[in-house]
Amino acid sequence: MEVSFHEEVKALQLAAGETFNGEGILAVTKALLQSGVTYVGGYQGSPISHLLDVMVQARPYLSTLGVHVEACTNESSAAAMLAASIMYPVRGAVTWKSVVGTNVASDALSNLASPGVMGGALIVVGEDYGEGASVIQERTHAFAMKSAIWLIDPRPNLPTIVQMVEQAFELSEASNTPVMMSLRIRTCHLQGSFIAKDNRAPEISSVHLQSTASSFSYDRLAHPPATFKQEKLKYEVRMPAARRYIEAAGLNECFEGSYSSLGLVVQGGLYNTLIRALQQLALADAGGQSQIPLLVLNVVYPLVPEQITRFCQTKVAVLVLEEGQPEFIEKDIATHLYRTGSRTHLAGKSHLSMGGEYSAELMVRGLVSFLSEHAPQLLGPQPRAVEQTLARVRQQAIDVLGGSVPPRPPNFCTGCPERPVFAALKLVERQVGKLHISADIGCHSFATFEPFSFGQSILGYGMSMASSAAVKNFSSQRPVAIMGDGGFWHNGLLSGVSSALLNRGDGVLVIMKNGYTSATGTQETVSTPVSEAKRVAQGGSATGSEMTIERTLQGMGLKWLRTVHNYQVSSVRDVLLEAITSSYKGLKVIVAEGECQLERQRRLRPLRARQLAQGLRTLRIRYGIDDETCTGDHSCIRLSGCPTLTVKASRDPLKIHPVAHVTNACVGCGLCGEVTDAAVLCPSFHQIEIIQNPTWWDRLCDRINRWFIDGLQRA
Repeated sequence: MEVSFHEEVKALQLAAGETFNGEGILAVTKALLQSGVTYVGGYQGSPISHLLDVMVQARPYLSTLGVHVEACTNESSAAAMLAASIMYPVRGAVTWKSVVGTNVASDALSNLASPGVMGGALIVVGEDYGEGASVIQERTHAFAMKSAIWLIDPRPNLPTIVQMVEQAFELSEASNTPVMMSLRIRTCHLQGSFIAKDNRAPEISSVHLQSTASSFSYDRLAHPPATFKQEKLKYEVRMPAARRYIEAAGLNECFEGSYSSLGLVVQGGLYNTLIRALQQLALADAGGQSQIPLLVLNVVYPLVPEQITRFCQTKVAVLVLEEGQPEFIEKDIATHLYRTGSRTHLAGKSHLSMGGEYSAELMVRGLVSFLSEHAPQLLGPQPRAVEQTLARVRQQAIDVLGGSVPPRPPNFCTGCPERPVFAALKLVERQVGKLHISADIGCHSFATFEPFSFGQSILGYGMSMASSAAVKNFSSQRPVAIMGDGGFWHNGLLSGVSSALLNRGDGVLVIMKNGYTSATGTQETVSTPVSEAKRVAQGGSATGSEMTIERTLQGMGLKWLRTVHNYQVSSVRDVLLEAITSSYKGLKVIVAEGECQLERQRRLRPLRARQLAQGLRTLRIRYGIDDETCTGDHSCIRLSGCPTLTVKASRDPLKIHPVAHVTNACVGCGLCGEVTDAAVLCPSFHQIEIIQNPTWWDRLCDRINRWFIDGLQRA
């Protein structure tokens, strides 16, 4: 059973005049349909997964508009879809998580930007940057500048976001250039409302087909000698056209303030945080009206020189608030001011941190530093009051917690099928010594945290096998690479497996086959098991074969291949040990199979609920620990790390240490018992069968069990 986006799909169908209520990323999805897109593609990843997930589930409705939706195998294939807009007057949009997704797509993006586009092309990137990020701290801005792709960073409110999406297509068509829209984590999840418009059915679509292919034009190919002309067109024709549109359409916003001798230039995405910081200093009211003039850059590349000059010409000093580094915007503005001979003092990173997320607290300090130098009369007692408040709150937190806030690293879900593999790997290391383990992007990267602490490197999605290519040549132990089935199909098949086979690499690859791209929201892959009912519904044969990782590897000529069931820890340990110590010189692949527990629970819970509602017998399995048997050495916890396996005070006054305890959140995966058996730990674990709506046979068996146990106890 997949996640239902029924309400979100209904929101996409709102007509003109109706009010849309929801989060930012869904507003972007609605705006795409209002803009008349012909096709939408992408690859999932936080914080933009919602866009593609909703559109995939909305395919029946979108087909009536003629909009094609494609869930791509990686970001590069998504970017390549935009080639349709090079030769045809069709609007297209693709989406992915940045900066890692933009890295993958960069080749296609460069070849797209060079010839330019005929139809509007929009790239919606989730800018996963800052303290809530899950990737490297880099920005998309550098890619935009490198390839001359215009970059929008919208002010975080839904009407502005929707307007920017619609005008991004117009900007793209006015300058024949693809446009990127950078959406921060908070922007994507921002809640709000806007007045909807009717969705526009595209003129060329899957409903209204184009009769013939476009005529050939070598100038539209990103290939020399056409690229020499394209390079001149980028900066001599397209960029001036973009700047004219940006100014004429008012994409950047200027807000006047009473202190006209100062100015603040801010990225659109930072606007809300800046207003909050100004409010703390009593320099903005509750409605967001700033006393210092603001230039809000909803388009951060390219900047419009005339706009910068006009804003700065009456200012003594201007502060640029630009998150991340290098300070592209500050340097660009400094260049414009230098060329015009402006005497305005420009400040930026000298008052703010070079890297990291710009929180309200950090902005307050930056503003205080800037104003102390240029307008100390504006500050008054507010900065000191803010610092005192922050200090008081911090002290209260320390008093309550007894110290700093403890770190809470991410962890596997309860019952995750990948945890048993790492438990088995710890047991293997007890026999063969420390191993070099190449980690990868995905749920399995949580094994880099305690209690496993596995992983010498993470180089990219599906890159674990490739990242151990050099290590295996100077290591006495065979390196082990970990990869998920999502990473396998995204990149690992070619960059890892194919390369290892070509170079006759002698290593071990463990592929976590949980059936989905789980870390990004359990999206399906080409090897996701398809139920018989679903296959028939999709128009396929009820007995048709499914694509599997094993068949693909065998087709590539792999000789050493094993498939194991994850929860059988002893079997996983034995197969891992065999692969690491085998005399076979060549790639050895272990497919560790176990359905994603999150998806499994989504499937089982509705079934249980229906059974209970109908008064049917319902069985649930969980595990427990015998307090009297548990010795309190906690080896089970160190080997499994399950969040439901914790500790509690012993009832035995002679036991100094707390005993292990299984909470009611247990899903009955059986890992704790398997680990205990494989590692020959204490026999304190027991399986509990919880039966609701028991049958007469269940009741009879229960009475017999109780009678028998009671007899043993008396004896």
